[in-house]
Amino acid sequence: MYGRVGVIKMNQNQSKWTEDWINIQSITNGMIVLPNQDKVSGVKITPRNIFILDEDSQNNILIALKNFYNTIDYEFWLVVADRPVDISVYLSQLQLQYQNQTNNPQIRKLISQDLQKGNYFVNNNVVDTEYFILFKERNVELLQKKVRSLISGLSTAGLVASQTNNEDLRIILDNFLNGGTTTTFGTVML
Repeated sequence: MYGRVGVIKMNQNQSKWTEDWINIQSITNGMIVLPNQDKVSGVKITPRNIFILDEDSQNNILIALKNFYNTIDYEFWLVVADRPVDISVYLSQLQLQYQNQTNNPQIRKLISQDLQKGNYFVNNNVVDTEYFILFKERNVELLQKKVRSLISGLSTAGLVASQTNNEDLRIILDNFLNGGTTTTFGTVML
């Protein structure tokens, strides 16, 4: 791993979880628990392409989002994170369909094109982009109230959101600490 002061040699016996080697206590129940017992949590927002809507609908959503952001009266972070896409199961299913379509060349051609496109995604590290609003709170009840408020406010703006889960938080930490580069754990070779 590269850092400001040089290269750190990773021991292969070290944990693969980021929270085991940075200054956090744990990731549990959709929250990052810090050593001082503050908790970081938030919501994951399902992406929506508003630019395919008519101009009035776009403006209504943007006004609703502006009003929503103005109701948040605590510190928060807007985070965009890339998550690797795993389509191996889908590709396996396509391969089976391709093999079962021995007597229909048109269907085989379509499936073959889908397989090529899927392999392109796998070979070029295609990622899903995910959007989050995160905040820090010590009191778990207040944290849950803020999460519900965020989900409701985003719903008013026409967006779907859900509370972050442990895997979401690990992906965010991994992206933040490694600049979005997929990491492999083990000895660093120079």
